[in-house]
Amino acid sequence: MNDYSDVEIIRSKRRSISVEVQSDGRVVCRAPMRMSEAEIDNFLGSRRDWIEKYRSRAAERQNDAEPKLTADEIETLADAALEDIPKRAAHFAPIVGVDYGRITIRNQKSRWGSCSSNGNLNFNCLLMLCPEDVRDYVVVHELAHRKEMNHSARFWEIVESIIPDYKAKRKWLKDNGYRYIGRL
Repeated sequence: MNDYSDVEIIRSKRRSISVEVQSDGRVVCRAPMRMSEAEIDNFLGSRRDWIEKYRSRAAERQNDAEPKLTADEIETLADAALEDIPKRAAHFAPIVGVDYGRITIRNQKSRWGSCSSNGNLNFNCLLMLCPEDVRDYVVVHELAHRKEMNHSARFWEIVESIIPDYKAKRKWLKDNGYRYIGRL
């Protein structure tokens, strides 16, 4: 039997089981209500190497973390984002061929942006710490969701038609984004 006593198990009406390693190294397993403890344990055991790899990565990233932002610094970033991001959205929306509702700036620990089914866009104020081309990518990514509310091949074709090197921007966020997110 495996020891996963430190894993947070969240049961819900879902049909499948999943596991994720949070940025602080905590492991969360989401499982269907009726799944037995033994089945959950077997699933976690089958993912042991993956879990340990990402726990190690989370620990390394915490060691790399820069100082936490103060409330004033976060407010300054949010104000700058309120100036910058709407201009980028207004520039790229006609290129993507979409419109959008309101734009909201937030300080989030897990997302760079999101698009609601109503067409409202949300962006993380921490984008202001990222290079401009990465900000452009995130804006285009969310605008592309106005055409495709998923991450299908068609969605990525839309993004690539505007940001041909979008994969490099995604990789930059994956490789560096934790440094900024960790500052909240």
